Amino acid sequence: MYCLYAFNGEMMCFVHVLLNALDMHDKGTGCVIVFEGASVKLIPELESGKSPFSPLYFKAREAGLIDGACKACSAKMGVLEAVEASGLDLLDDMSGHPSMSSYMVRGYSIITF
Repeated sequence: MYCLYAFNGEMMCFVHVLLNALDMHDKGTGCVIVFEGASVKLIPELESGKSPFSPLYFKAREAGLIDGACKACSAKMGVLEAVEASGLDLLDDMSGHPSMSSYMVRGYSIITF
Protein backbone atom coordinates (compact mmCIF):
# COMPACT_ATOMS: atom_id res chain seq x y z
CA MET A 1 0.00 0.00 0.00
CA TYR A 2 1.16 3.48 -0.82
CA CYS A 3 0.36 6.96 0.43
CA LEU A 4 1.08 9.61 -2.17
CA TYR A 5 1.88 12.89 -0.42
CA ALA A 6 1.43 15.77 -2.86
CA PHE A 7 3.37 18.83 -1.67
CA ASN A 8 3.91 20.58 -5.00
CA GLY A 9 1.33 23.20 -5.96
CA GLU A 10 1.92 22.89 -9.72
CA MET A 11 -1.07 21.36 -11.50
CA MET A 12 1.09 19.40 -13.95
CA CYS A 13 2.90 17.77 -11.06
CA PHE A 14 -0.35 16.93 -9.30
CA VAL A 15 -1.77 15.38 -12.47
CA HIS A 16 0.96 12.76 -12.19
CA VAL A 17 -0.14 12.03 -8.63
CA LEU A 18 -3.66 11.42 -9.92
CA LEU A 19 -2.48 9.33 -12.87
CA ASN A 20 -0.26 7.15 -10.70
CA ALA A 21 -2.92 6.67 -8.03
CA LEU A 22 -5.52 5.67 -10.61
CA ASP A 23 -3.04 3.34 -12.32
CA MET A 24 -2.14 1.67 -9.01
CA HIS A 25 -5.80 1.36 -8.10
CA ASP A 26 -6.67 -0.17 -11.49
CA LYS A 27 -3.89 -2.71 -11.03
CA GLY A 28 -5.00 -3.66 -7.52
CA THR A 29 -2.33 -1.79 -5.58
CA GLY A 30 -3.74 0.02 -2.57
CA CYS A 31 -3.04 3.72 -2.45
CA VAL A 32 -4.33 7.01 -1.10
CA ILE A 33 -3.54 10.64 -1.89
CA VAL A 34 -2.84 13.33 0.70
CA PHE A 35 -2.89 17.01 -0.24
CA GLU A 36 -0.10 18.71 1.75
CA GLY A 37 1.82 21.95 1.41
CA ALA A 38 1.12 24.09 -1.64
CA SER A 39 -0.94 21.35 -3.33
CA VAL A 40 -3.96 22.31 -1.21
CA LYS A 41 -4.32 25.41 -3.42
CA LEU A 42 -5.32 23.11 -6.29
CA ILE A 43 -8.48 21.84 -4.58
CA PRO A 44 -10.77 24.79 -5.41
CA GLU A 45 -9.71 24.73 -9.07
CA LEU A 46 -10.21 20.97 -9.36
CA GLU A 47 -13.51 21.08 -7.48
CA SER A 48 -14.83 23.84 -9.77
CA GLY A 49 -14.94 21.43 -12.68
CA LYS A 50 -13.36 24.13 -14.86
CA SER A 51 -9.91 22.56 -14.90
CA PRO A 52 -9.17 20.17 -17.77
CA PHE A 53 -7.93 17.84 -15.02
CA SER A 54 -11.12 17.91 -12.94
CA PRO A 55 -12.37 14.64 -14.49
CA LEU A 56 -9.23 12.81 -13.30
CA TYR A 57 -9.63 14.35 -9.86
CA PHE A 58 -13.29 13.35 -9.61
CA LYS A 59 -12.45 9.83 -10.83
CA ALA A 60 -9.89 9.55 -8.01
CA ARG A 61 -12.40 10.94 -5.50
CA GLU A 62 -15.09 8.52 -6.61
CA ALA A 63 -12.63 5.64 -6.26
CA GLY A 64 -11.95 6.72 -2.66
CA LEU A 65 -8.31 7.50 -3.36
CA ILE A 66 -8.18 10.97 -1.81
CA ASP A 67 -7.67 10.65 1.92
CA GLY A 68 -7.79 14.35 2.67
CA ALA A 69 -5.98 17.67 2.86
CA CYS A 70 -3.70 19.31 5.38
CA LYS A 71 -5.70 21.56 7.67
CA ALA A 72 -2.80 23.86 8.59
CA CYS A 73 -1.67 24.36 5.00
CA SER A 74 -5.24 24.91 3.82
CA ALA A 75 -5.56 27.69 6.40
CA LYS A 76 -2.14 29.20 5.59
CA MET A 77 -2.79 29.11 1.83
CA GLY A 78 -6.21 30.75 2.22
CA VAL A 79 -8.27 27.82 0.96
CA LEU A 80 -9.59 26.35 4.22
CA GLU A 81 -13.21 27.31 3.52
CA ALA A 82 -13.03 25.87 -0.01
CA VAL A 83 -11.52 22.63 1.26
CA GLU A 84 -14.20 22.37 3.94
CA ALA A 85 -16.88 23.02 1.29
CA SER A 86 -15.41 20.24 -0.88
CA GLY A 87 -16.14 17.70 1.82
CA LEU A 88 -12.57 16.39 1.87
CA ASP A 89 -11.32 15.36 5.28
CA LEU A 90 -9.04 17.87 6.95
CA LEU A 91 -5.98 16.04 8.23
CA ASP A 92 -4.33 17.52 11.31
CA ASP A 93 -3.00 14.78 13.57
CA MET A 94 0.57 16.22 13.68
CA SER A 95 0.47 19.82 14.88
CA GLY A 96 -2.17 20.65 12.30
CA HIS A 97 -0.57 18.61 9.49
CA PRO A 98 -1.11 15.00 8.37
CA SER A 99 1.37 12.68 10.03
CA MET A 100 3.34 10.39 7.75
CA SER A 101 3.97 8.05 10.65
CA SER A 102 0.22 7.50 11.08
CA TYR A 103 0.16 6.11 7.55
CA MET A 104 3.34 4.11 8.05
CA VAL A 105 1.98 2.32 11.13
CA ARG A 106 -1.03 1.31 9.02
CA GLY A 107 1.29 -0.31 6.49
CA TYR A 108 1.60 2.44 3.90
CA SER A 109 4.85 3.28 2.15
CA ILE A 110 5.17 7.03 1.59
CA ILE A 111 5.90 8.56 -1.80
CA THR A 112 6.26 12.34 -2.00
CA PHE A 113 5.62 14.55 -5.00
